[in-house]
Amino acid sequence: MSMRRPAAVLVSLVGVIVAYGCGGEQPPTGGEFPPEVTLNEGPDPGSGFGPSNPLGPSEAGPSGSGCGNSVKEGAETCDDGNATPGDGCSATCQLEPGWNCPTVGAACVAAGCGDGIVAGDEDCDDGNTTSLDGCSSVCVLEEGFKCPVPNAACVATTCGDKKIEGTEQCDDGNQRPYDGCSPDCKIEPTCAGGTCTAVCGDGVKFPGEQCDDGNRRSGDGCSATCTLEPGFTCQVITSDLPGTIDVPVVYRDFQPTTHPDFQSYCCGLVTGLVKPSLAMDGTPEFLSIGSTQMLTSAADFFDWYHDSARSQVIVSKLTLTKQPDDAYVYDDGAFFPLDGLGYGNEGNSHNYHFTSELRYYFTYKGGEILDFRGDDDVFVFINGKLAVDIGGVHGALPGGVTLDAAKATELGLAVNGMYELDVFQAERHTVDSNYKLTLRGFVKARTECAPICGDGIKTKNEACDDGVNAGGYGKCAPGCVFGPRCGDGQIQAEHGEQCDDGNLVDGDGCSSKCKVDVVVPK
Repeated sequence: MSMRRPAAVLVSLVGVIVAYGCGGEQPPTGGEFPPEVTLNEGPDPGSGFGPSNPLGPSEAGPSGSGCGNSVKEGAETCDDGNATPGDGCSATCQLEPGWNCPTVGAACVAAGCGDGIVAGDEDCDDGNTTSLDGCSSVCVLEEGFKCPVPNAACVATTCGDKKIEGTEQCDDGNQRPYDGCSPDCKIEPTCAGGTCTAVCGDGVKFPGEQCDDGNRRSGDGCSATCTLEPGFTCQVITSDLPGTIDVPVVYRDFQPTTHPDFQSYCCGLVTGLVKPSLAMDGTPEFLSIGSTQMLTSAADFFDWYHDSARSQVIVSKLTLTKQPDDAYVYDDGAFFPLDGLGYGNEGNSHNYHFTSELRYYFTYKGGEILDFRGDDDVFVFINGKLAVDIGGVHGALPGGVTLDAAKATELGLAVNGMYELDVFQAERHTVDSNYKLTLRGFVKARTECAPICGDGIKTKNEACDDGVNAGGYGKCAPGCVFGPRCGDGQIQAEHGEQCDDGNLVDGDGCSSKCKVDVVVPK
């Protein structure tokens, strides 16, 4: 049985369509310096040393001096402001292999792609910086691959094996579209009554999402639920239009000897064969046989777009090619996609008896034009409502709709709303078969975020952010890094420091207040 609801192709603006048939966690605010480095004696308290907005407990290290206090001291080779291992700086503040911790108090980053160690925001690292081998030159996992073992070759995944691996978002054990998981194992948008809900993390921002940066990680400006995070500035970026787009299509092949609607009727345009709204399962529903009989019964019509014993199902795709005007076109004057497939040609030069079903969603902007010209049945539904009705077995005839304000009201469309557009076609009689599909205005938008230094919100890549970042002793400096302070290894006598041995440990000759103290014998 045909599965309903998800759409298939990411289209944010549909312009012209022509078809022919047959004859993360929120970061803490502020964040100058941890409380343990605040001077209570020595430097002038008015110098501003100490945090007006200290790190929260989830960020701060142990009380007093030690690993996680945002001061690299003693034998420490890093200090990222926490004592959590596995993030580049270990629980004892030792630099972990494959990482670089360039800014004290800020998150560590990958040392470099190609070193065979997955670190930072890397998805993979196969030990090289060669693209098209599963792991890209910037260590991003490539479509259709998994890289389970660092510093080893990546391997191709198999969509349809019920294992979610690599770039797959789902795997339901088949490669059928419109059942929730696409033929390339991507989660399909869910659609109810023609209105669609976008999928967070697919790298395409649609209405209803505040952002979508192509992942479901929090802490990078766009959260795991595609909401904007504080401390970042995010922009919607329109990707370059690809040279081609693939539209999934489901064909059902029939035999005139077992299905009375094929090769039996001819000829003429007959509207009103289907109801003005899609059925609950998202398929056209029989209304009448027409003014001149073109259909046999509701039960026979039901089989057109549902799996049954009288049909064979073939899943394929239409590849649309980008034109100079940025429209995408599929145009075939001899449209026989099932030649030699299904039940075969049955003694004819081509396979003439089949239906096709394709779905995609779009963001309504206003003024879109859908034009069809074709023979044999073509039914187009927008938001679950019949928009183009070219029923019957006939020669090529035009049909279309302009999505102006009046038509939008009729179809229940709102500007910037996301809707499903469904195209159902049937090839029912011999001689000719043509199919042309044009999509104009196809765009793919994603979100790119970057931290805002100076907004008073410390993000993971900032050592501090007091909202001013003017620098000075004990202050956050431009670039959201620590300014001069006790523990930086430099003696700032003008601020009352008597010594500075690069740590905040007492009893080693220089106290945690940068005062000369008594060495405690070990």
